Amino acid sequence: MPDSSDDSSSVNSSSSSSSEERRSSEQPASKKAKLSQPTRGPLELAPAVISSDEQRKSSHASNQKIIVLLDQARLETVKNRRNIFELLNCDDHRELCKKKLKRDPKEFRPDICHQELLALIDSPLNKSGHLQVYIRTSNKVLIEVHPSIRIPRTYKRFSGLIVQLLHKMKIKAGTSSTTLMKVIKNPFSQHLPPGTRVYGMSCEGQMYSPFGLANSLIPSDPSTQLPPVCFVIGAMASGHVTVEDHPYIEKMIGVSEYPLSGAAAISRILGGIEHHWGIV
Repeated sequence: MPDSSDDSSSVNSSSSSSSEERRSSEQPASKKAKLSQPTRGPLELAPAVISSDEQRKSSHASNQKIIVLLDQARLETVKNRRNIFELLNCDDHRELCKKKLKRDPKEFRPDICHQELLALIDSPLNKSGHLQVYIRTSNKVLIEVHPSIRIPRTYKRFSGLIVQLLHKMKIKAGTSSTTLMKVIKNPFSQHLPPGTRVYGMSCEGQMYSPFGLANSLIPSDPSTQLPPVCFVIGAMASGHVTVEDHPYIEKMIGVSEYPLSGAAAISRILGGIEHHWGIV
């Protein structure tokens, strides 16, 4: 006589397997398709990043440079009532500007230079080794900025840094001998490599989109040995860059039909160049 327990176990196993098959067959077709399809990558892949530090340093040494001059920056020092030097600005020294200097306080906007420096130094173009920044103040003081500097985030710290620079003529890194900012000799043109093409930024210049500007004025390959391109951008509260101040300017250009802040114009210019060179 056969064992009833064996028959029941075989029936249970067969029924469970058949139920599993039914559940798998009853799954929606869309779910099966999702499970069977491989995961897709992003729509646009970033270019490969150089992993070796030595290769990155060697590539930076031969990189095509974009030179930016921040022109007419209002960076002047003044001694306060406690005999401490401060950066002259329209918020803290309004009465001093009106009564003693007999000038409009609205002209003294060192925060514009601060905002523009943050946009330049924090950009991927600078971090990839393709940017060189200079500052020319309203008093004709010419300043060279090292690409590795970290601009202070707050205006108060930035003000202290500029006061120290204008009095000591240079700022060195605390952990190394690298000179992060220094006052250099005029004129600015003597610091430009031979053959540099210089363009002034103005809302009255010839209009380009950011991508159109990069395609028209910037070499397609950042590793070429062609002369660099220089942009002269205003760092003042009002007015714009003029050819009279910079006779070596080849053409006046703009990146928007609307008046933009210096930091906004810089972001548009650098964004177009970064896209043109595949810098992410």
